[in-house]
Amino acid sequence: MAATTLRLMLNISFLLFLGSLLPAALSTTFTLTNSCAYTVWPGLLSGSGTPALPTTGFALAPGESRAVEAPSAWSGRMWGRTLCGTGADGRFACATCDCGSGAVECAGGGAAPPCSLAEFTLDGSGSKDFYDVSLVDGSNIPMAVLPQGGGGEGCGATGCLADLNGPCPADLRVAGPDGAGIACKSACEAFGRPEDCCSGAFAGGPEACRPSAYSMFFKNACPRAYSYAYDDATSTFTCTSGTASYLVVFCPAAMSSLKSSVVTTSASPPALPHVNDTVSYLGRSRDAGSGSGSGSGWQYAPSSSHASSPAPSAFAVAALAAFAWLCGSSAGRHWPLLSPC
Repeated sequence: MAATTLRLMLNISFLLFLGSLLPAALSTTFTLTNSCAYTVWPGLLSGSGTPALPTTGFALAPGESRAVEAPSAWSGRMWGRTLCGTGADGRFACATCDCGSGAVECAGGGAAPPCSLAEFTLDGSGSKDFYDVSLVDGSNIPMAVLPQGGGGEGCGATGCLADLNGPCPADLRVAGPDGAGIACKSACEAFGRPEDCCSGAFAGGPEACRPSAYSMFFKNACPRAYSYAYDDATSTFTCTSGTASYLVVFCPAAMSSLKSSVVTTSASPPALPHVNDTVSYLGRSRDAGSGSGSGSGWQYAPSSSHASSPAPSAFAVAALAAFAWLCGSSAGRHWPLLSPC
């Protein structure tokens, strides 16, 4: 009897020990970091049918970070709200990416475009985490996603390091009260045309809906980010589920280094830089490749959308960003071993 009781107690203790480990094994840590020179208010939204996160919105002062635990098989999106405050009516609101809740917590509200988005599906098809940075709904703030640890084909850093608010085309530009650019619309939001929204007759995939000069403005500046709805081939990244935590950084070019564990495989997508060395685009019509349409030139000078953040030159931003990405991912799938960083 004593031996039976002892075995039962050992079994119970072992089960309790396993139970204490289970939450860690069935959760993924997202660390949101503000490297901007101004306060950012992250918003978080869980996808339909997935568990809620412990928070849906908070403030991050410059240099501040906050970790958020996401449950297994979670999907959703994260973004950075800017120029926020409480009005005379007591409601909290933001000039960009407002979620309409009237409070710091978004409480199930999504981001109002234009807005840069980080999108995640954990433990998806093939036991992989899928993630991307999307400018399909426009852009308001530079951001990056960096897997910490992680394994599997296609596990690498992605994002948009460029501040596009200054060079944004005039017909997409959103200006603040002082006239400075605070966000950049997508062509879909600005014009509502089916060919820009990949809707109606243009909803059949990349063959039906091709990149436009407007979407290529975003793609040229941020080659790894989604620029329009069917940009999957160069903009979707994956890590083996359960092997990575994720760092979501606002204004990543301001960081002294960007570290990421990435994997090189023979099946990796074509090489793409993390940042272009210019924010200019020689616009061409959708049919330019077939010889029709003469195209028009766009040239932009970079500028900051926030007075508190000095505007470095385009070359300085590109050099810093490219160096940081290369040092952090010298074994990455998009770069050969170029630097002994």
